[in-house]
Amino acid sequence: MVEESAYWLAWSQILGIGPVLLRRLQQHFGTLETAWNATKIQLGEVEGFGFQTLEKIVQQRSRLHPEQLFTKHQQENPNFWTPADTDYPRLLLETPSPPPILYYRGEVELQENLGQKPLVGIVGTRRPSEYGIRWTRQISTALAKNGFTVVSGMAEGIDTESHAAAMKAGGRTIAVLGTGVDIIYPHKNRDLYKQILTAGLVVSEYPTKTPPDRTHFPRRNRIIAGMSRAILVMEAPLKSGALITATYANEFGRDVYVLPGRVDDYPSQGCLKLLTQGASLILKELDELLTMLGAIPQIDRVEQLSTTQQLMPTLSPELQRVMDAIAFDVLPFDLIVQQTNMPASSVSSALLQLELMGLLSQLPGMRYQKN
Repeated sequence: MVEESAYWLAWSQILGIGPVLLRRLQQHFGTLETAWNATKIQLGEVEGFGFQTLEKIVQQRSRLHPEQLFTKHQQENPNFWTPADTDYPRLLLETPSPPPILYYRGEVELQENLGQKPLVGIVGTRRPSEYGIRWTRQISTALAKNGFTVVSGMAEGIDTESHAAAMKAGGRTIAVLGTGVDIIYPHKNRDLYKQILTAGLVVSEYPTKTPPDRTHFPRRNRIIAGMSRAILVMEAPLKSGALITATYANEFGRDVYVLPGRVDDYPSQGCLKLLTQGASLILKELDELLTMLGAIPQIDRVEQLSTTQQLMPTLSPELQRVMDAIAFDVLPFDLIVQQTNMPASSVSSALLQLELMGLLSQLPGMRYQKN
């Protein structure tokens, strides 16, 4: 039996099929395996699939064998997740364009992927002022000491300072690259890269041996925003890539915070622009920022789950399967279908029954969580 992950990989190899169209395919057919076996007419029912796209799919699909492709790919790229895998970062999965393949190197911490440990992105200019460096170090240190994982892009400047400060404080950090996870860019960060592998993760949507490309870095910014609960912009000129990350953060419903600067400071012009668009200020009292980001301890959700399980009535195998698929955090409908390997109609019926029993709640966007 070919795993669903193999179909995510196979579809990602077809030119013209990006993350957004892949998400539409999955939502329309329930699984990408079903979509792979769909006819040209059936594929044409999916929004965004025009005549030329359909022709490309038919031609390329006939030359690909998902199971063989998956086996070969694993040999060259042993560590990667697809949206079909339960370890795929949960927050990133809920965005409109999650990478079909997310490669990684380093130390995996499942609490981060499941959304049980908060991730905060820190971005900014490659040429920060002493003021920007000082505050980046101070904030990254505070976040690390309060249990946050710092996410950034391992670029020069603000990115480098945030990674280094988080690790120096004994915390974890995640670097999202615009190259393969085995390529160090910029090369001067080779020591930083090695440190990150022992105190966090390096991730990328590009396979091994992929060199730097100017088009890759703006795209990787959506991953930084998608993985993070909030984005902090430390210093950013008006044409900074950090503003792209902030734009993605706004689209994904993430909070955006900016370090204020003087109106005539070049590195602060982008931050001032973000303030006019509704971003929040990072103030001197970091306790307030930490509180806003969720640093105050919350009720132990594991303990809550144990209590719920003790009171839970005996369920049919089908209902229990759906309940088991929903972990501690919110889970979207399509991922429940994948994890249960049940027909979408059966999952929908089971969810309705469980909701009527008071065992789970439906949230906007067809997402579900246990009560």
